[in-house]
Amino acid sequence: MNRKGFTLVELSIVLIIIGLIIGGVLKGTDLINSAKQKKFYNTFVKTWQVAANQYQDRTGQILGDGANNGSAGTADGLRETIDLSTTTTVQTRLAQIGLDVPVTNTGNSGSYSVEGKYVTSPTTATLRAQSINGNNRNVFQLIAVPTDVAVAIDTMVDGTADAGLGDARRTTATDTALTDATAQWPSADPANGGTATVNMTILF
Repeated sequence: MNRKGFTLVELSIVLIIIGLIIGGVLKGTDLINSAKQKKFYNTFVKTWQVAANQYQDRTGQILGDGANNGSAGTADGLRETIDLSTTTTVQTRLAQIGLDVPVTNTGNSGSYSVEGKYVTSPTTATLRAQSINGNNRNVFQLIAVPTDVAVAIDTMVDGTADAGLGDARRTTATDTALTDATAQWPSADPANGGTATVNMTILF
């Protein structure tokens, strides 16, 4: 009786093919995640940045600073704290001077459903001012960003994932100052003790 099995060469080839397939799937997943992160940054963060810059170019004022610029305060060059997901005054002011209000995937111009590797989170945006090394700066704050997406945005903005330096930083929803240059991004995997979402500030 002649029993013929696989040779070591044939088994090696099969294992190599399986490895290539698994590697391709993992690489494809990484590419898809990267594309989603870039889409969020370009269609939400950047569109709000462009809107704020265009508003300042047309009016000479800061969007969200004072009653004439979409807030209830006095114009002093610094934004009031305005949750863009619960207000329409900023959006109305943009429309009044002929600027487009950012469009998102939630139907609310101040929020965006962000899909990270471990969690999908409704991320909201706030216009506000924060102190950086004693100097007040107008910023754009993102609340409840999937941690891996926050790290990717930090890298896109600053060129490196340095949570305590540059124009993209880790923060809390109530921070009035950004001074901690030693801040780090936590692990993004909640199943292994990581933090599912974080808050971050982007200077613009």
